[in-house]
Amino acid sequence: MAWNEPGGNRNDKDPWGGGNRGNDQGPPDLDEALKKGMEKLNKLFGGKPNGSGDSGSSGSGNGSGAAFGGIFVIVIIGLLILLAVESVYTVDERERAVVLRFGKYSETLGPGLQFKLPLVDRVEKVDVTRVRSAATRGHMLTEDENIVEINLAVQYVVKDPKAFVLDIRNAERTLDYATDAALRHEVGSAELHQVLTEGRSVLAVRTQERLQKSMDFYHSGLQVSKVNIESTQAPAEVQDAFQDVQRAKEDEQRVKAEAEAYRNKVVPEARGMAQRILEEASAYKEEVIARAKGDTSRFLKLLSVYDKAPDVTRERLYIDTMQRVMSKSSKVLVDVEGGNNMMYLPLDKMMSSSPTVSGSASVSGSAGSGRLNSDEIGSLTDRVLQELRTRQSDNTTRRGRE
Repeated sequence: MAWNEPGGNRNDKDPWGGGNRGNDQGPPDLDEALKKGMEKLNKLFGGKPNGSGDSGSSGSGNGSGAAFGGIFVIVIIGLLILLAVESVYTVDERERAVVLRFGKYSETLGPGLQFKLPLVDRVEKVDVTRVRSAATRGHMLTEDENIVEINLAVQYVVKDPKAFVLDIRNAERTLDYATDAALRHEVGSAELHQVLTEGRSVLAVRTQERLQKSMDFYHSGLQVSKVNIESTQAPAEVQDAFQDVQRAKEDEQRVKAEAEAYRNKVVPEARGMAQRILEEASAYKEEVIARAKGDTSRFLKLLSVYDKAPDVTRERLYIDTMQRVMSKSSKVLVDVEGGNNMMYLPLDKMMSSSPTVSGSASVSGSAGSGRLNSDEIGSLTDRVLQELRTRQSDNTTRRGRE
């Protein structure tokens, strides 16, 4: 017979439980199923199962205890899952993890999947690659007792995660204070024109060095990568006066540059001219010395010839000298031998009045050019000889009469 077959002996069995259900043909009781499930959990965790012959009140109490036990188990399982999830964490490539165990430094971990003890370890992640920046601005007093307004920017990174997290309470605020102190110290050691002009780069370098020393002294774990002075200017109340001073200094520098350029232009020219004069003087010296040596050599050679034939040499020297002198003159003075006067021959006029084959134009052209051809020289010689004979005959006649 099937378990749910009707019968008078009430011997049907319920598959959800061991009790007799009689003629009840309804669905299984959910409370009864939950109660049995809680009993099994209680047995699993060492609890006591509920008896089937208990009274109604005790059954109700056992049901509440079973429900409480089930909730407790669920809570425990959830906590275990939560602890398992909290014990695993990841560290990015840009980060470093500072692990604190019971509040005390334990280790510094690099990138990757890491584990920690829940409720025991505390992890502080620090970005060590990000370039951070801070800025400061203020009025400061220079060494020559002038006020200047400076805008400064600082770029820095975290080089020691442990020191950044544990050794100092607020490293970035400390950086701000140290930046202001370092900048004021360096500005107070410089004059105003240095801060406003070419001394800005030097001021930035010195400020960075002093700031880094302060950060190392405080164990901040920060590395100052760059300090940039964005602007330096006088206060607004005296800005016009400072601009006038700056323009005057720029004019001074411009005039100095122009003077230097003029100097660089004139000095080489003067040196070149002086060198040229020295070279010309040296060349003239060599020329004179060479000419003197040549004249000396020629004189010595003439002297040796003169010693051998004095009359011939003397006559030759005289003729050469007269030829050199007379070739440049258009007038000739002739001393007639045996006469008491000197004859003047105007060669230029004689040449202009002498008829030639080529005509007066060619004669004038030849005279103008200062050169005589062979025909002209022959004609001129004949006229000179004729004139000499005429004057010589006149002189002889005059002497016979006397």
